[in-house]
Amino acid sequence: MSAGAASRPVVHHAYVILNPAAGRGAAHRAKDPVARAFRHEGWTVEIVETERPGHGTVLAAAAARSGARCVVAVGGDGAVHEVANGLLAARSEAALGVVPIGSGNDFAKLVGVYRHAVPRAVARLATAVVRRFDAGRVLDEYFVNTLGFGFGAAVVRTRNAMPGLKGFWSYLIPVFRTFANFRPPLFEVYSDGFAEQGRMMMVEVCNGTTAGGDYRFAPEADPSDGFLDVCLIRRVGLVRFLALLPRVMRGTHATRKREVAMFRSARLTIRSPEAPLLLHLDGELREPGVHECTVTVEARCLNVLVAR
Repeated sequence: MSAGAASRPVVHHAYVILNPAAGRGAAHRAKDPVARAFRHEGWTVEIVETERPGHGTVLAAAAARSGARCVVAVGGDGAVHEVANGLLAARSEAALGVVPIGSGNDFAKLVGVYRHAVPRAVARLATAVVRRFDAGRVLDEYFVNTLGFGFGAAVVRTRNAMPGLKGFWSYLIPVFRTFANFRPPLFEVYSDGFAEQGRMMMVEVCNGTTAGGDYRFAPEADPSDGFLDVCLIRRVGLVRFLALLPRVMRGTHATRKREVAMFRSARLTIRSPEAPLLLHLDGELREPGVHECTVTVEARCLNVLVAR
């Protein structure tokens, strides 16, 4: 089978890693329904719950090393991020599956299980094909959907401080609250065929098409093409920001050449000379205390179950 090609899975046992806090506790309540759904499809299933941040990575790596062939993340994009990192760290051929129970569930959109209830999501996993996905890498950590600098990461920090919000409002309200106090950082962005310096609202580096639930930063992104799609938004005032927001949600912002630059690359360096970088990986906040990092892509390194 050539890289990137799809095949029917032959596994019939699911090792499930569930984040009980996802979806404001909905994932914990879904533990038994997930098990029943897999058994209904004729699969055996083993479910473990994460106990702390980063635990999903440890569990996924251990499962892979013990021979698991299908590891399923139950939760939001954070759960997917941890499980994918565990599989990639173990250099595993195990297939990653997703039962989405979170707020944004951006990765679920790429694999055909978005907005599906547990029984339907599991049924689609049971008949899915295996596809090879790329993964981005920065500062010794992988991301499978998006990496963001600037405003996107600041929004994640604001949202983390507002745990009472849920659903669509958990993404929209932090956007406006963050904008009120946001000072666009000075960034230097370099890649093959692209170089820009200046104050920027954000730089979103995408393997998938959306981030933050409803923002289509890279509507043409293909997670198996060996490239990352970069969306750079320059400093804008409030009026232009409000005009640009719905365009990003529709994925039509690329036409706004004055404010937006879009390009595709397998390697990108970003520098922040005035302050340490603040970034998110698949919606998980990171403050590494560095002023520069290089983002790369590892082509077709991860097996993923994609619904047909």
